[in-house]
Amino acid sequence: MSLVSTTSALSPTERADYWHSLVSGTFVPLDVTLHEREPAVGTIVSQRVGPLQISEVDAGPQAVTRSRRRIAQGGGQYVTLTLQHRGTAQLTQHGRQALVVPGTFTCSDAGQPYRREQPDDFRFTAFRLPKEDVGVSDDDLRAVTATVFDGRSGTAGLLAGYLARLAEQASGFAPDTGRRLALTAADLLAVLVRERQDRLDPRAPEAARSMLARVKEYVRRHLSDPGLTPERIAAAHHISVRYLHRLFQADGTSVGRWTQRERLDRCRRDLSRGTGTGPTVSSVAQSWGFVSPSHFSRAFRAAYGMSPREWQRASRGPAGTG
Repeated sequence: MSLVSTTSALSPTERADYWHSLVSGTFVPLDVTLHEREPAVGTIVSQRVGPLQISEVDAGPQAVTRSRRRIAQGGGQYVTLTLQHRGTAQLTQHGRQALVVPGTFTCSDAGQPYRREQPDDFRFTAFRLPKEDVGVSDDDLRAVTATVFDGRSGTAGLLAGYLARLAEQASGFAPDTGRRLALTAADLLAVLVRERQDRLDPRAPEAARSMLARVKEYVRRHLSDPGLTPERIAAAHHISVRYLHRLFQADGTSVGRWTQRERLDRCRRDLSRGTGTGPTVSSVAQSWGFVSPSHFSRAFRAAYGMSPREWQRASRGPAGTG
């Protein structure tokens, strides 16, 4: 469930004090300096996935400072990854400065002083995790704080994409599922830290979980390809087919079962969306990589207890009117 906090109901003269308390209450104790004579409306939408706090912030030009005095007031146990959507920012920590633009992200350690300057109207999503869940030391975190990461490629892109998907679907997870997904995010961040330090151990548990998340994301992007085989998936990630199978076995499933479940879920959604005559069952099946109509029908019935056509009719309501 999302919590929406905004200064929209306040007059410009009342917004500054309330915004200061709102920002510090959402994240950690901070000093906030607004750069407008009459502050623009500021909005924070927050939600939780297990121990992961996700907060989207939309506001006007300002700067936040985490001083030694504010650190003494609490919150030093957190690390925050901030994914920029609009506007630019400059993050300063550990003597380094990072210039942030849309599509990139930075990390900040709340246990050490920092300053984040937002010279323009901006929107970003901040992901706050307990450092103990990431499992790296404060010295390790120095490898990634006040450093710009491209959220579109490599390990950084995998982490950013995973977090963005979590933010989109956060309200739909059960508590235990949310906890597990948040720990996967923590593992991915740990991988990024160790990769930055050039000491990634491929045998570490978080490395395996990170690879599994990366493989699943790849499979989702290629579900429509009927030629998506374990051999092809393994080759795309420079791992053996045997290791690929071990990754899914540790997750309680297999490559084939997981891929089929994802394909069936996409087919089920497409069949539910049809209006009027709607898409044909065969066209939906083919669009998500099923080659054999009979195999698709059998798999669909086994998963959902009815045939694809029965599901399609039921989804449209009585007499197919929807």
